Amino acid sequence: MRRTTRISSFAAAALIAAAGLSVAVPAEAQGRRAAPAAERSDWPARAAPAQARAVTFAAAAAPSGALVLPLGSEADLATRGAALDAGTRQAIASAIQSARFDYKARQTLNLHGVGGWDRILVVGLGQTPSAADVQTAGIIAGRALNSQPGALTALTSGLSADMASELATGLGIGHYRSDLYVTTGRDRPAPGPLTLVADDAGAAESAYRRGAALVEAMAWTRDVSNEPANIVYPESFVARARAAFAGVPGVEITELDVPAMQQLGMGALLGVGQGSSRPPRLLAVRYRGQASADGPIALLGKGITFDSGGLSLKPGSGMGNMKMDMSGAASVVGAVLALAKAGAPVDVVAVAALAENMPDGGGIRPADVLTAMNGKTIEIISTDAEGRLVLADAVVWADTTLNPAAIVDVATLTGSVGGALGNDYAGLFSRHDALADQLKTAGDATGETLWRLPLHPSYVRATSSAIADIKNSGDGGAGAGTGAHFIGYFARPETPWAHLDIANMAFGAANDVKPAGSAGYSVRLLERFVRDFQPVAKEKGAGGY
Repeated sequence: MRRTTRISSFAAAALIAAAGLSVAVPAEAQGRRAAPAAERSDWPARAAPAQARAVTFAAAAAPSGALVLPLGSEADLATRGAALDAGTRQAIASAIQSARFDYKARQTLNLHGVGGWDRILVVGLGQTPSAADVQTAGIIAGRALNSQPGALTALTSGLSADMASELATGLGIGHYRSDLYVTTGRDRPAPGPLTLVADDAGAAESAYRRGAALVEAMAWTRDVSNEPANIVYPESFVARARAAFAGVPGVEITELDVPAMQQLGMGALLGVGQGSSRPPRLLAVRYRGQASADGPIALLGKGITFDSGGLSLKPGSGMGNMKMDMSGAASVVGAVLALAKAGAPVDVVAVAALAENMPDGGGIRPADVLTAMNGKTIEIISTDAEGRLVLADAVVWADTTLNPAAIVDVATLTGSVGGALGNDYAGLFSRHDALADQLKTAGDATGETLWRLPLHPSYVRATSSAIADIKNSGDGGAGAGTGAHFIGYFARPETPWAHLDIANMAFGAANDVKPAGSAGYSVRLLERFVRDFQPVAKEKGAGGY
């Protein structure tokens, strides 16, 4: 693929290295679920259009439709419900007492036909709610009221403007639906507007600029992750990203096709993709909200748009979930989308290493040797350890082309991380303690929690090869750790680097905070991390164990 277009300054360094690099400005804006090639007669399917509630902030609202009432204590009812008439407040208080509602986080109570409201949903906040707790309460309410017709009102009196914004953000995130291709019910009416009643409506509305961007970015991330692999593959992922960023100031997009990657020597990424009829891509989306002398923060994502395991074929059970093996790539692009849409004062780049892993006759085999962009050789033990291969070249490209302030890679890398951490934490690995601490803090603040795991010296021995510089799989044991070590092997020792293994958190069954499918995990974490980032010394990391 070669396009003639204006070359951005961001692409200049890579262009010198590879004359085949193709760069294009974003495509014209499309609908959130518009097919990137909708004009083609052979396009296989179309997703249902997204339906979002219009959001306004006001000092008061008349009873209409459904009411969301977030409460952390009995006293909150008097404060938050001050806009309600005395009879309605008394009815709610009686219902709370009868139901033994104790205001705990995630607790809900439904009332119908009270005080002129079709439905009142009381949501527990807990006694000392954090911003993440308030947002989660909003998500739960949004999920519960997803199909509620008519208008929606939320009372936030007594909460700060920032907290009111968090509730609105949660309601928007909770409104997401993953039934993209369900054909029944598409004629349902558009949802009514959402009115947030706040003490300082103007300040809450101003704070919501960040929240609205997060809602949009979370929806984009989930859409791209939930789409089947016949719809989203490396080339169409790039098209979706171009459409999402169309017209956003400060954004530059670089796309490397197969000839460009061949000239750069990206044998690891190309090796993974060579068994598929869908050619691989490397996508970089840089947003410059302000200049940075330390270089951009580089967020790298594993983008395996479908993972059959290659010749090391996966079991058939659950293989369909491997359409979401590109969740890391979707999340890093989504995080940058949230930052760019909100006009955040940061310098950040999302790098998506995109390939489809298929067992074609031209695919790589166990015992093959690949050469990464930095000249390091890799013995293939399992073709199903492919995510670390595409990230190896992405790490080298980002490290040498961008000279970044830090590299954080995000991947649905191993099943073993779930065995270690269950469904409560994603795994965090890093040689740089100061970087790991910032990521953990961001995770705690957003509710997307991380648990730091070791980079044990034994992982060097576990991935040593008799024929190449390193092999792509250890000999059993600490699979998450050896996978992390492999990726870190391709980063310069002095570059602050961290790896997030989100395989246990990226997708799953429906619950009170998400529908079935993608969780959009790490979008909020990374958005917060980038906003709060403090420079980390570029020196050989001594942590990790």
